[in-house]
Amino acid sequence: MTDVTNNPSYLLRRPETRATSVVFASPHSGRKYPASFLRRIELNEIEVRSSEDAFVDELFGAAIEHGAPLLLAQSPRAYLDLNRGPDELDPAVIDGVRRVAHNPRIASGLGVIPRVVANGRAIYRGKLTLEDAHERITNVWRPYHDTLRTLMDEAHANFGEAILIDCHSMPHEALEHVGPPGATRPDIVLGDRFGASAASSVVEHVEAAFASAGFKVARNMPFAGAYMCQHYGRPSRHYHAVQVEINRSLYMDEATIKPNSKFKAFKAALDGVIAEIADIGRENNLRIAAE
Repeated sequence: MTDVTNNPSYLLRRPETRATSVVFASPHSGRKYPASFLRRIELNEIEVRSSEDAFVDELFGAAIEHGAPLLLAQSPRAYLDLNRGPDELDPAVIDGVRRVAHNPRIASGLGVIPRVVANGRAIYRGKLTLEDAHERITNVWRPYHDTLRTLMDEAHANFGEAILIDCHSMPHEALEHVGPPGATRPDIVLGDRFGASAASSVVEHVEAAFASAGFKVARNMPFAGAYMCQHYGRPSRHYHAVQVEINRSLYMDEATIKPNSKFKAFKAALDGVIAEIADIGRENNLRIAAE
């Protein structure tokens, strides 16, 4: 029997028995769009969902079957980006925010309260108040991160380590310039901030799990990991964070945001990968116990 916590900010699914140090989390698959938010935006339903990691919550649903918790965002990325720091406030969209040192994410409109969705399309008519931004951070950002920190600390306490698998999807056009012209594009991009957020042995095991299922895997290009990896990855302390980006064209129609004909087969293959990744959290525990 699965333990489920349903919070306005997140949905937490816990396995009956926690058997691995791995934590799966999806910060961008939330799709509960507040009516008050929809009334003040410039975008239609498809446009506002273009930044959403649609169906990633379903794709990683097998995690709990392998003894790992699964943390899922409820609020959408266009409303608040959980993969940003709470101080990454954009003065171009939030009234009363002082300009600080250059931050490329804020400059591109992708702060904690995003100004744009995919392809640089503006979300809002006018600006938000600073109070509105702080309210979103208090009600959405903090509960999600408090829960994720608890899950990671529980894993570390119980197994001697914690491994965050930060689950995302990427538009296929993001891969157009990866590799030389004409080269096969990757199906999966793993981000470990070029070795800063996870031990090489952990990343190698994750890569092998995807490769053994027939997926072409790249590392850190074009996505090396953002706040989640930066904040939760402390490999010297046995806290590891690996971002997983999946090419959306493998399982969905990106124009309509609907599963495509390959969805079931892709999910079945991913279920096997999830099982192998969960096993990493068991194998590493044996190694740590022997040290």
